[in-house]
Amino acid sequence: MEFLLVQALSGLASAASLFLVASGLSIIFGVTRIVNFAHGAFYMLGAYVAYTLTTRFAGPLGFWGAIVAAAIIVAILGALMEMVLLRRIYQAPELFQLLATFGVTLMVQDLVVVIWGPEDLLGPRAPGFTGAISLFGRMVPTYDLFMMTLGPVVLGILWLLFHKTRWGVLVRAATQDREMVAALGVNQKWLFTGVFALGVFLAALGGALQIPRTTVTHAMDLSIIVEVFVVVVIGGLGSVTGAFVAAIIVAELNAFGILILPQISLITVFLVMAVVLVVRPWGLFGKPETAPRTAAGLTIRPWRPFTQMERAGVALVVVAVAALPFFLGNYALTVGAEILIYVLFAASLHFMMTVGGLASFGHAAYFGLGAYGAAFLVKYMGAPMEAALIVGPLLGLAGAVLFGWFCVRLSGVYFAMLTLAFAQIAWSIAFQWVDVTGGDNGLLGIWPASWASRPAGFFWLALGIAVVGVAVLRMLVFSPFGYGLRAVRDSALRSEAIGLNRQRMQWAAFIVAGTFAGLAGALFAFLKGSVFPDYMAIPTSVDGLVMVLLGGVETVSGAVVGAVLYKALAIWLMSQTDLSKLVLGGVIVVIVLAFPKGVVGFIEDLRHRWPRKGNGAGAPVGATKAEAA
Repeated sequence: MEFLLVQALSGLASAASLFLVASGLSIIFGVTRIVNFAHGAFYMLGAYVAYTLTTRFAGPLGFWGAIVAAAIIVAILGALMEMVLLRRIYQAPELFQLLATFGVTLMVQDLVVVIWGPEDLLGPRAPGFTGAISLFGRMVPTYDLFMMTLGPVVLGILWLLFHKTRWGVLVRAATQDREMVAALGVNQKWLFTGVFALGVFLAALGGALQIPRTTVTHAMDLSIIVEVFVVVVIGGLGSVTGAFVAAIIVAELNAFGILILPQISLITVFLVMAVVLVVRPWGLFGKPETAPRTAAGLTIRPWRPFTQMERAGVALVVVAVAALPFFLGNYALTVGAEILIYVLFAASLHFMMTVGGLASFGHAAYFGLGAYGAAFLVKYMGAPMEAALIVGPLLGLAGAVLFGWFCVRLSGVYFAMLTLAFAQIAWSIAFQWVDVTGGDNGLLGIWPASWASRPAGFFWLALGIAVVGVAVLRMLVFSPFGYGLRAVRDSALRSEAIGLNRQRMQWAAFIVAGTFAGLAGALFAFLKGSVFPDYMAIPTSVDGLVMVLLGGVETVSGAVVGAVLYKALAIWLMSQTDLSKLVLGGVIVVIVLAFPKGVVGFIEDLRHRWPRKGNGAGAPVGATKAEAA
């Protein structure tokens, strides 16, 4: 009993730090509706800046002053980012915001390594809290007791700030109705900047207060952001009280999960998150979304199938790509095969987003399930590659059937977060079920058949599957099913009035996308000769989102171009520089700001704006007189 009590106290200490970070993210989303993926980067920066300051200023005043100063410095950096970057995308769909802030995260990861080096750093102990006291015969660090006290104190200060000050009242009003606040003459720009700075201050303070408890590493951002998302979603987006309660739930689950259920300790928090979202989609203390954002993929320019000339052009491109093995070396062909696999993966996500209007943050789950499905057949049943490529993706299909049934009941950011929760559950199972999946050691020896063992043979295999897969997805876009999907995407009420079932159709789109992602994953397993849990991790899902955005969410086949450009650039940068994340992050930010419609969307805009004789100056190519007017 004494041991369990001490374990519970340790969980409460961790909950305090988690609450600081989560409350900042919740405040930011509640007012600005920004899904700030860079929140973990600010947490990490707070720890690094605090480490630098605390090692230079000795004594209690120097240490605690350095902790507060570090949080203030990082808050100023956050305010600058809000003014330069985020102000431009407040009205954009959540996807663009997530990718823009993810780009910032990538840049910060490399900048931290450049400034502080790649080694883990150990900060000083907190003056006045270096010892431990005895409780029920167990020693409890006094710093943990300090953190346990700090959480409720911060919660009380935030409550007073939001309920007893004019600024706090305006913030709460903006959370409910931003347009009405603007109509009353409040300067929303500076209100949003102040809110963002406060949220970043809390994140940086949480990171700074961690240096006496743990080492400072350049992987702190991604490790904390997942738990913070879980806390915010369970508590309710925009609810500080919800973040406090959820932080305690998550911290205690982490503290006791490894003791009671060590085999599934990583899964428990995501299971709780999934259950909460299914039962109460807006979280324990949150409120339903009142004004949903425009669906991803919604466009005012009607899509059309390829003309005969365009089909001939695509066929020539495919023939030219098929001829590459006669001119390129083995390494280039291996890279080309990987790019083709990601073309199919991105196209599957693109179909779900553009046609179905469903922006998923966890599409890598089905990519990884397809890879494991093929690997299981090869390792445990001795199946040949051909059979594994046919049957293996069915595991991705099964995952999409199960997860999609729950996910399509939600919309907007809540749908995206539930897909993230299910992806993390799949990753956790793969990571901890060592006897079956091999854990982080993976499954090795997943080699292709002899006829596809050479780089040229596998390249042609990948090209054939990618071409057929993209062609089938494009055919579905212009099928009656595709038109129905776009109808429920653009107006759920009108489509249901004419007999279209939104949930059923979007579930079908989810299954289609998951199946093709599983096929890409199965092919990827044979390319690499192995399967690891990282195939389902968040970075793989975000890679797919970047490819879709780079190509253009308002295009039919933009993901093909986006996947080729992004993957080729990523592989090339990794071979040329140690700062590949810095460059990639900068590219993502530039795309979001300068090319919000993606490369293909930008080209389409130029083509439709180009004047043509007989249409009048400035009339889009192919437009009628009424459309031109």
